[in-house]
Amino acid sequence: MPRAFRTKLVSWIDCPGGGQVWIDGTTLYVAHMSAPAGTSIYDIADPKRPRLLAMVEMPVGWHSHKVRAANGLMIVNHERQKPDADMSFGGGLGIYDVSRPSAPKLIAKWRTGGSGVHRYDFDGRYAYLSPTADGFIGNFVMILDLLNPARPEEVGRWWIPGQNAAAGEAYPWPAEYPKPRCHHPLRQGDRLYVSYWHHGFFILDIADMTKPKLVSAMNSSPAHPHPTHTCLVFPNPIRGRKIMLVADEDVSKLRPSPPAFCWVYDITDERQPMPIATIDVSGLDADGSPQPTMTGCHQPSEVFRQPLVPFAWFAQGLRLFDCANPFRPEEVGFYKPDPPPGCERASSNDVTMDQRGLIYLTDRQRGVHIIEPTEDRS
Repeated sequence: MPRAFRTKLVSWIDCPGGGQVWIDGTTLYVAHMSAPAGTSIYDIADPKRPRLLAMVEMPVGWHSHKVRAANGLMIVNHERQKPDADMSFGGGLGIYDVSRPSAPKLIAKWRTGGSGVHRYDFDGRYAYLSPTADGFIGNFVMILDLLNPARPEEVGRWWIPGQNAAAGEAYPWPAEYPKPRCHHPLRQGDRLYVSYWHHGFFILDIADMTKPKLVSAMNSSPAHPHPTHTCLVFPNPIRGRKIMLVADEDVSKLRPSPPAFCWVYDITDERQPMPIATIDVSGLDADGSPQPTMTGCHQPSEVFRQPLVPFAWFAQGLRLFDCANPFRPEEVGFYKPDPPPGCERASSNDVTMDQRGLIYLTDRQRGVHIIEPTEDRS
């Protein structure tokens, strides 16, 4: 049976494994890991009885495992998943009219070179992407204007010096070290907080979106073996400080290691990010011995009620952390699902919240759990 503390299950959606879940009003968008499942759209007005409205499919070899929706638009990534994928489909974004969620209509396919787009932020007009492109090494940062969703326009881009091979930039990293890879940017105000896998994180000034400027950077690799997945900034100060969570993902380790965890940074002086604490699930690292991948941290919810942050913690399910004291975050609830049918353990991949405070947790293997916290600590 699932193990729970200060949470209870509302319902479970039986669907293909998901990469990302997103809520817009009372509509749930589930982006799936593998073709032919692309994106499922559900009516969750009654969360006890979710109702499938529509599904968008993908060709074999490609996936659209990320989704965001706002202002009647749904955007999904198109990323090559298999080396033998039909390249005529091409990487990029699918842009849909979902003013009627039951009848999504493709407005445009925006194309980019290479393997496509991995992840992104979207505020209803601008998308902040992690694409690949011809002539570049790995994923970089791009800002795309969707004012006219039928004709998206690139506004600006930023990369680590050494990525622009077409411009003749010298490649400064050892051949055996992982290539630079922007995972995804998150916007707050005139800043982008950008995770860059084994190259750490970057804070960018986008007051002028056409010319993003570096404010500061930090990298815990290779001293720590896990890649940087998400940089999530609290919208309001905590104890007078500006706080950012930096989640490492428990995959693609540089060497065998204990499970990944989440860092807490004080970025009050954003030119000098300062780690002040870590967030971890008690008992996972009993003696420092290596653990299988996808045992530890994946990512925090990009939608949360400060100071309470839900996390998708791979095999450990949903974890709720109270960060009211950023120097000592406290786990205040969890929901650890049973493994999906035919699987050895859960693999909680993404999490989000709705306006009612309900939490949506997707498993990358199968299903979405709708969970209600049973004690309001907001």
